[in-house]
Amino acid sequence: MAVVEINFDGIIGPSHNYAGLSLGNLASASHAGDVAYPRAAALQGLAKMRHNLALGLAQGFLLPLPRPNARFLSAIGADGSENPRLTAAAWSASSMWTANAATVSPAADTADGRCHLTAANLVTMPHRSQEWPDTVRQLRAAFANAEHFAVHDAVPPCFGDEGAANHMRMCAGHASPGLEIFVYGTTGGAFPARQHVEAGRAVARLHGLDPARTLFVEQNPDAIAAGAFHNDVVAVANERVLFTHELAFADPAGTYAAIRERLPEAEIVVVPADAVSLADAIKSYLFNAQLLSLPSGEMALVIPTEAWEHVRVRAWLDAMLASNGPIRRVLPVDVRQSMANGGGPACLRLRVVTDPATVDPRFLLDAAKASLIEAVITEHWPESIAPAQIGSPELAQTVIAARRALLEALDLTELA
Repeated sequence: MAVVEINFDGIIGPSHNYAGLSLGNLASASHAGDVAYPRAAALQGLAKMRHNLALGLAQGFLLPLPRPNARFLSAIGADGSENPRLTAAAWSASSMWTANAATVSPAADTADGRCHLTAANLVTMPHRSQEWPDTVRQLRAAFANAEHFAVHDAVPPCFGDEGAANHMRMCAGHASPGLEIFVYGTTGGAFPARQHVEAGRAVARLHGLDPARTLFVEQNPDAIAAGAFHNDVVAVANERVLFTHELAFADPAGTYAAIRERLPEAEIVVVPADAVSLADAIKSYLFNAQLLSLPSGEMALVIPTEAWEHVRVRAWLDAMLASNGPIRRVLPVDVRQSMANGGGPACLRLRVVTDPATVDPRFLLDAAKASLIEAVITEHWPESIAPAQIGSPELAQTVIAARRALLEALDLTELA
C-alpha cells in the first residue's frame, strides 16, 4: 500500500462566531463579542488546504457539524430562558478544529494492523462536549473500510479527552511502527487541565498499542496556566522530529530521555524560554503549526502569519533555518479568523496515516473539489455574524441551508 500522512482539515462552518466559550483559550476570550466573518474564515481554511495540496501532500477534509444543534437545545429544555452561553454553545462552529475530533493510531502501531480512531469526548467545555456523536458518524463514513479502519466511540465522560491535540506520534517514517505520546494535565492554575491520563490509557488499550512504544507525559502546569490549553499550543511532532517549547512538559529532561530510549533517531528541537517566552509562543501560535514531510524529503513548518510577523519569534525562526537543522522550510499561512477564535494551522487538521485508496474518496481534496467547495462557501456562507444574531431564527435557516448545500454538492447528504 502507498501509506502516506493525510491531513483532514475541518471546513469552517457557516455559524462561525466569537462567543468566547473556551475557558483557558486566551485568543477566544480576547475576541469574545467581536463580529465574525464565516465566509472569509472558511475561504482562509480552504486556502490552507490548497496550499498543502500544492506542496504535493495528500489532503482531506471533514465537514461542519449540524448547527444550531437542535439535539443539544432539546436536551437542555431550551425555551429562551436559558443562559445565552448555552444558546451560543448550540451554534458553535468549533468542530472546525479537527485536531480535537479524534485520536488516531496508524495500522503500523496497532495489534490488529488496522488504523484506529477514537472520537474525543471534549467534556471539559459544554460547547464541544456535544460534538462527538456527529463526529463519529462522519468518521465512520470517511473510514468505512472495516478491513483497514476501526472507529471507536468516545471514552466515558468521567475522563476528559481532547483527541489528537494532546497526542503526538514519532517514527522513522510514517509507514514505520511509531512511538505514541499521550500528553495529559493534572492542574493548570485558574484554567482546567482538559486531558486526563486515564483517557489516554483507555485510548491506548482500545487501539491495541504496544506498551513499550507508548508514553504518557505530563504537560507543564505552568504552560496550561499561561494559556496552552492543549499540548499542540506548545509542541508538535512529525516523524523523527519533536519541535517543542522548553516549558512544554512537566519533566522535559525525562521526557526527552524516554523518547530517545524508544526512538534513538529522534531529533528534538527545543525553543528556549529566554528566546521565545511562553507568552510569545502562545500569542503567536508558533507551535500550533503543521510540521510536514514534503515529497522532496525536507521537513517544513506551516505556521500562522501571526508567528512570522512576531519580532522575537521571527528572529528565532531565522536562526533555526540558518542552523541547517531538521526543519528546512517555514511557510506562513493566513488563518486569521480561526486564530482569533483560538485555533491555528495545527488545530484545523487531523492527521491520518493510511493509503488514500482506503478512504472514502468524497472526503479527499483535489483541485476540482476545492473549486466546488469554494463556490458553495461563496454563495451560501454568511458574510458576517454579530453577537446579537446568535439565536436568530432567520440566521439559523441560513446556516442550516448553507450546510445542506455543501452536503448536496459533495454527495454526502447521509450526514444531514
